[in-house]
Amino acid sequence: MSTLMEIEAAADSLPVEQKEQLLLFLAAQLRAARASVPEPRDLSREVIAEWIAEDEVDMRQFQGRP
Repeated sequence: MSTLMEIEAAADSLPVEQKEQLLLFLAAQLRAARASVPEPRDLSREVIAEWIAEDEVDMRQFQGRP
């Protein structure tokens, strides 16, 4: 199986007990993957507000508005 659609179809055909085992396996994999994710950055409200303002300007320019 190489595509998500194939995996979903195969999972759909499993008995309930095996679906539960698959769900537990996937949850464990996600927890392990997230363990290596760096901590979120601590950004000030001012920095975030600047980013949002810049993004709004960029969006207006992208849409052809002044």
